[in-house]
Amino acid sequence: MKSVKKIYILTGMVAFFAFIATLMGIFSLGGSGGFEYESIRGQTVEIYGKGLYQHMSAEVAIQGIAQDYITLFIGIPLLLISLFYASKGSLRARFALAGTLGYFFVTYLFYLAMAMYNSLFLIYIILAGSSFFAFSLTVLSLYKESDPSLFSENAPAKLSGWFLMISSLSIALLWLSVVVPPLLDGSIYPSAVEHYTTLIVQGLDLSILLPLAFVSGYLLLKKEPGGYLLAPIYLIFLSILMAALIAKIVYMGLVGYNIIPVIFIIPVIEIIAITCSVLMLKSIQANVPA
Repeated sequence: MKSVKKIYILTGMVAFFAFIATLMGIFSLGGSGGFEYESIRGQTVEIYGKGLYQHMSAEVAIQGIAQDYITLFIGIPLLLISLFYASKGSLRARFALAGTLGYFFVTYLFYLAMAMYNSLFLIYIILAGSSFFAFSLTVLSLYKESDPSLFSENAPAKLSGWFLMISSLSIALLWLSVVVPPLLDGSIYPSAVEHYTTLIVQGLDLSILLPLAFVSGYLLLKKEPGGYLLAPIYLIFLSILMAALIAKIVYMGLVGYNIIPVIFIIPVIEIIAITCSVLMLKSIQANVPA
């Protein structure tokens, strides 16, 4: 693998600083407790008031803590395991490493852009930057090895391609249902904006992540080399992201938020994403040199 030392160093940085960030997010104390705050738009927002995320809204803060658990107990171990086997020459592990690094990049890009400023700001910068460059180098190392011939005829190209396209369109429609109605009725601002500056998650999803998922699925259906490069990586990324979303939903349900019907929908997406990820990786021919 070209640039292997750089990838090792950058991935090690991601694992180390993510370990610190997740522990701080989960176990940090302090703050005066929850309180209500009137935003610049006149909306009353319940502020979490505790720990690292004390200045975030209560609904978003508990989601951040839930995701920290997934990053700590699933993301970091998967990152290190895939790096270890990638270093042994496993092509499958390199795809897994790329997808996992993609999860860390997107996660800490969101933390950097959406989380209210806190003491980990510089760590979020390190995590977003190091995961981005490690991800980029890993994907570039896979570029010449993404030919369809590397995958067996049993590769679930149709299932994975249609899944990526349909799921990306479904989520896009969900986000548009949040954004468009206030524009039509003249109120402009969705309630989900709360006291934040804008809708970061919806904006980055609609502008980058969902189009990338759709294009990856389309290219895979057409059996283009780009599809065989992007789709496995995106499926692995999506599998970890959906695990984090399930944790968020469960955490919200435990503190009294309504989680119907998403508690039934998201696990289905997760199961399909994991299934497609495993089948795509298994279909990489074992005799192909990495």
